[in-house]
Amino acid sequence: VESDALLAARRCSLPALARLAPITMLEDVTVPRPKLAEMVATIDAIAVRHDVVCATFGHAGDGNLHPTIVFDPDDGDARHRAEAAFDEVFHAAMNLGGTITGEHGVGAAKRPWLNARLGDDQMALLRRVKSAFDPAGILNPGKLGS
Repeated sequence: VESDALLAARRCSLPALARLAPITMLEDVTVPRPKLAEMVATIDAIAVRHDVVCATFGHAGDGNLHPTIVFDPDDGDARHRAEAAFDEVFHAAMNLGGTITGEHGVGAAKRPWLNARLGDDQMALLRRVKSAFDPAGILNPGKLGS
């Protein structure tokens, strides 16, 4: 069945990418479903611009994409190029009406993009909510910044 072949290809995509280079950096972004093709094309252009190997797979049903960059750590500036590429990917997703994560959460790695995604007012609200539940500041200290 065609759907089984598609699922098998999806399940094999990350292991196949991991064979290309020792380092695999997987991220996730989400865009409105009508923007999926545009986002994939944008990711491809970003990869070319930053001279990185990037494949994109994901969950078309909910607009969640996993751009995945692989590189050799012996390539001196490969990590920097990958990080710069992901910076553009996150901004591109937001510019298309999407967000910087669809299922993995913001966490420490994406915290630098959180304010760009939410804005100053929503960040202030998050800090007030955290303060209400954690007045001593002992839960995840420093995660939302000051």
